[in-house]
Amino acid sequence: MSPVKVISQQPPGRRCTLYARYADAIAETLGWSHRIVHDECRDAHGSGFPSLWIRDAAIQPADGVILSPEDIGDFLRQQGVAGEQLDALQARLQAILDDFLENWNPGT
Repeated sequence: MSPVKVISQQPPGRRCTLYARYADAIAETLGWSHRIVHDECRDAHGSGFPSLWIRDAAIQPADGVILSPEDIGDFLRQQGVAGEQLDALQARLQAILDDFLENWNPGT
């Protein structure tokens, strides 16, 4: 079982794509495997899409809407990830979120 999992709709929407990009960054930075699971169940941050899981837990967004780099960093810190690895990951995640927000068009 992969330590990092994204539950996504098919085709992926905006948050599903963002969470997949987050998963790529987490896996690359921490050397973990990851996978995308396609599901038809809409259950944001639960058992359906969109959600980002580390081991057996879906990470919950502090704002209740979208995962931030801080949400992921706080969760990983609780899992024992710290130091330069976490700092490097947070910088990558912030760049991903910034790109997402800059290019997000709510009218599409």
